[in-house]
Amino acid sequence: MQVWNSDAELFALAQSELFTAVVGDVMDKLGFLKQFLPPQIRPLDPAMVLIGRAMPVLEADVFGESGGNMASDLSQPFGLMFRALDNLKPGEIYICTGASPSYALWGELMSTRAQQLGAAGAVLDGYIRDTRGILGLGFPTFACGSYAQDQGPRGKVIDFRVPIEIGQVRIRPGDIVFGDVDGVCVVPQEAEQEVFVRALDKARGEKRVQQALLDGMGAEAAFRTFGIM
Repeated sequence: MQVWNSDAELFALAQSELFTAVVGDVMDKLGFLKQFLPPQIRPLDPAMVLIGRAMPVLEADVFGESGGNMASDLSQPFGLMFRALDNLKPGEIYICTGASPSYALWGELMSTRAQQLGAAGAVLDGYIRDTRGILGLGFPTFACGSYAQDQGPRGKVIDFRVPIEIGQVRIRPGDIVFGDVDGVCVVPQEAEQEVFVRALDKARGEKRVQQALLDGMGAEAAFRTFGIM
């Protein structure tokens, strides 16, 4: 049974009771077997937890500041990046892919703007920069690492609020993105209620199993009793 009435309530529940492993386990059981982003996408700080609605962003490599024959919006520095950033809504996550791993896709000033808009975090299929500044803001940021080289003459945002793919995972606008120190998973909108109801039940069950183990029950007996391990 659903125990939340809004995204804010769901996200608070997830942050207090859930972790990506248990959500991933539930999605496996439901047949969603390819929902984790590649393992190299890590939190900037191991304590960071991120959950919100996906605002997918598509980046592309360019080879100089000039827009060439691009449409006028795309000929601007950074393409549609500023428009995408300003379009973030409270509780959304800027999740970006499409670039080669040769420049940073995110930095401190972008984090500042996103935080002011109430965004829940950023996930980059690539690198970030201004690491100390982002850590100072405490803005949940997940990426493959840090690298100072700027995207200015090397990449542009070419679209946003469109489906994207990272690794084997398809991410659509509005899907739920959940990340912690063990990885980032994507929960499809059409399955989110069942996934989170089951995940909450499983996480609470795991606490009962842990207590039984602490009380001396064997692993085999615990699995036979609770069906969880």
